[in-house]
Amino acid sequence: MNSALRLPAVLGGSILLTLAAGWAVDMLLRRADARHPETPLWNLLRRCRRALQIVLLAALFKGAYRQTAWPPLQDNAATVGRILSLALIGAGAWLIVAVASAVVESGYARYATGTRDPARVRRVRTQVTLIMRVVTVVVAVVAAAAMLLTFPSFRALGTSMLASAGIIGIVAGVAAQSTLGNLFAGFQIAFGDMVRIGDTVVVAGEWGVVEDITLTFLAVRTWDERRITMPVSYFTTRPFENWSRGGVQMTGTVFLHCDHSAPVDRIRDKVHEILHDCPEWDGRGWDLAVTEATPSTIVVRAIVTAKDADDLWTVRCAVRERLIAWLVEKHPDALPRVLLGPAPGAGDAAAERGR
Repeated sequence: MNSALRLPAVLGGSILLTLAAGWAVDMLLRRADARHPETPLWNLLRRCRRALQIVLLAALFKGAYRQTAWPPLQDNAATVGRILSLALIGAGAWLIVAVASAVVESGYARYATGTRDPARVRRVRTQVTLIMRVVTVVVAVVAAAAMLLTFPSFRALGTSMLASAGIIGIVAGVAAQSTLGNLFAGFQIAFGDMVRIGDTVVVAGEWGVVEDITLTFLAVRTWDERRITMPVSYFTTRPFENWSRGGVQMTGTVFLHCDHSAPVDRIRDKVHEILHDCPEWDGRGWDLAVTEATPSTIVVRAIVTAKDADDLWTVRCAVRERLIAWLVEKHPDALPRVLLGPAPGAGDAAAERGR
């Protein structure tokens, strides 16, 4: 074949073969997905088609570029071969991560569909997220090392440094002590079931929902949409509140300061009425009692329940607002009063004592 036609023939043939292989794989995955609708694996694997095509194209180019007999390629054969090798390694790493992600997501989706316990689903989700990040980091490090080994200078450097690897490892371990501590703390959180994605926690005086867990840090979304980022080692070395442990349902309190003449029985009936009209109340329980008495007021405590922290906050606010409005309208004398003058009859009693 004419050398002028070899280059377009090799390039065009490689591209056509890559497109045909990608189309064939996509068709096979579609058929498998249609035959097995119970699992999303085959549909998720379709996302790997681009990475697979790049791997095939790089492999075809690497095996055939020397056959083009094109002078620029012949003169720079080593450089072109190294570039194609780097592309092949990078695309291969991308393909491995994509396939692993599809397999893990498919397993998690099937588990979440067949499990009714939300706590277990959040636990598996946390573990799956950290496992995928570990796989991604390992594949990226191996791919980077393989890319560096394609350069002869780095290969010789690696051989010369092999003898001092022990000392370097010790120095690196001491320097990265904090990072390694966070790394192992991340594994402890993931597989020790201490905190999970979606849990409601209280850390550093702030309460929020765990939004993301990585190998080194944990992100908490507060009620006002702020993000608190903390090292994962915080959760293994310091106490914190996890309101989602043992179930997400919660019990809360509403405190009111009232006058001694407040009708406690009527307040109790009104709290029950308010709860029955509140859709966020889960109906598990409620109570009202006088928990403290001072010289000027009494403290009335109402106990309410809800299915989670957000609904509990809504129930507490509703009870507090409607109860105060009802007292202002129906029993204003039940609210605390500040006496600026003598009580009725106090003057007559003082005059009687003066006699």
